[in-house]
Amino acid sequence: MLQLNIKNETSKLKAVVLGTAKSNGGVPKVEDCYDPKSVQHVIAGTYPKEEDMILEMDAVEKVLKKYNVKVFRPKVIENYNQIFSRDIAFVIDDTFVKANILPDRDQEIEAISHVISQINPENIIKLPEECHVEGGDVMPWNDYIFVGTYSGEDYSNHITARTNIDAVIALQELFPNKTLKSFELRKNNTDPKENALHLDCCFQPIGKDKAILHKNGFLVEKEYEWLVNFFGKENIFEITKEEMYNMNSNIFSISEDVIISEKNFTRLNTWLRENGFIVEEVPYAEIAKQEGLLRCSTMPLIRE
Repeated sequence: MLQLNIKNETSKLKAVVLGTAKSNGGVPKVEDCYDPKSVQHVIAGTYPKEEDMILEMDAVEKVLKKYNVKVFRPKVIENYNQIFSRDIAFVIDDTFVKANILPDRDQEIEAISHVISQINPENIIKLPEECHVEGGDVMPWNDYIFVGTYSGEDYSNHITARTNIDAVIALQELFPNKTLKSFELRKNNTDPKENALHLDCCFQPIGKDKAILHKNGFLVEKEYEWLVNFFGKENIFEITKEEMYNMNSNIFSISEDVIISEKNFTRLNTWLRENGFIVEEVPYAEIAKQEGLLRCSTMPLIRE
């Protein structure tokens, strides 16, 4: 049995689900895309090729194994995008929460049944139908759970709005001993530079007390300021709009000292090293074209 344990984003990683790019389904039609960035690349003819994405994910698996992490991969579904395993479920403490994601993506959870079958059924929860949530919006941080959301009346018009207020309330009821802090995110169906698809597209805690942040991802300035005060200005790496578009906040922590990052994130990687982090650089620029990066394609199960 898997003894799930996730208290935060950065403790030493023991077991993780890493998505797969195999049999990805080729280039989607514009109307079948879930986010504005994919649309851009479909129209431009620069949508990523399956073989390139497989190589990128293999590079990540190699790094994880170097640090003795147990890596699970989904069963391959023919012609189906299974890269972003973060969206389909998430773990808080010892509880595995199945996300209610876009209905087109239901099969993704079935593809990790070989993992779920190793979890005590009492620790598996599916939120009620009306609770929309994806793992990219949920960040356990010790006594806190940070959640990205969108509560605008036009929620249903935004295919980019993935986590609603019902889910925020349900999560607070599930974890009464945690302080749940929700953040309104900026949503835009057509301009990826004005769209924070998930909370991890504009914010991520790293190490023990630091964070990567992008101000414009937040709709409410005082919620952004709360994070600045919480981590302290001197502990924050503020990314530009261009860096957010390239997913600089979507790196992945193997431990408090070791971070997997994209090799082109020069400014970020330099800052990380200056602040004492070991940075494991991987190529991930092709996968980034689908508005997801390293955190999006990993679902941590056990941290120390």
